[in-house]
Amino acid sequence: MFIIEWFTSMNLAGQIFTCIALPATLILLIQTVMMLIGAGSSDADGLGDDIPDELPDDIPDGDVSEGIFGDNGIVDLADSAGFEGLRIFTVRGVVAFFVVFGWVGVLMDNSGVRLWITLLVATVCGAAMMLLLALLFKWVMKLKNDGNTDNRNAIGVSGRVHLMIPPNRSGEGKVHLMLQGSYIERDAVTDDGEAIPTGSEVVVIGVSGQTTLVVKKK
Repeated sequence: MFIIEWFTSMNLAGQIFTCIALPATLILLIQTVMMLIGAGSSDADGLGDDIPDELPDDIPDGDVSEGIFGDNGIVDLADSAGFEGLRIFTVRGVVAFFVVFGWVGVLMDNSGVRLWITLLVATVCGAAMMLLLALLFKWVMKLKNDGNTDNRNAIGVSGRVHLMIPPNRSGEGKVHLMLQGSYIERDAVTDDGEAIPTGSEVVVIGVSGQTTLVVKKK
């Protein structure tokens, strides 16, 4: 058969790359088909909401319901995921890494490139694919969350400043807060005469435009 002849014509390195690429490609195709038909769960792959559905017992109930975050609260959970919830090392991400790593290795090995260069380039390309996939799913989930949340429900909710908010609506900062059961980040302005520094606790008093929150320091 052609495939067997093609495989046996390779050197050992090429055969190893092929043995990595073929199964990984098959798994990725199966994952994709299952996702399209709804049989797979994005949450099982770690690509759901940025914050787990169940929070640890040591977070007080008031912190969850009112959005008041302590130093060891939800902020740490988001940061522990890496890049503020960017999930790189998921099942799908690891499979994608081996797909790209394997096929790049096959192509470069067949082109006569030195093995150490092939390994380096294949690893970089695989890692880049993992990062790209993580960014893509984070963007998709952000669109999903934005479409399902009503920012008017944030009025009266407390949060914490992630990026300094300039005074007198002279610019926008960013805040983290709980909204409709999800931990989100939103642009924010303030009517206060002084800037609200990063880490300050604020409360939402209004909505400006579609997504920008109006806050004041607590």
